[in-house]
Amino acid sequence: MTIRETRPTLARPTLGSMAIFLCAFALGSYFTFAAVQGDFGVFRQVQISAEAEALRTEAAQLRAALAEIENRTRRLSDDYLDLDLLDQQARDVLGYIRADEIVVR
Repeated sequence: MTIRETRPTLARPTLGSMAIFLCAFALGSYFTFAAVQGDFGVFRQVQISAEAEALRTEAAQLRAALAEIENRTRRLSDDYLDLDLLDQQARDVLGYIRADEIVVR
């Protein structure tokens, strides 16, 4: 009796297993793309954070402007009248000047 060498035969992947692999790869690629670039992805979160910081800065500037306007309004109110501010506003709005002043435009 002779001893025959037997080679292990490599099984080729079937069409079904390749289809499953391609489907899993496509789904994995889609979800990876969506996690990075989608509506709720990493890049969008960074963009939202930057926009929120810009809006916080703008809100702080608007609060400062509002405080200035409230201060001027209070100084011109009936309860507390700042005559210097009233004089300045009358000059600016109505164009009043004193007789001893020179206006340069």
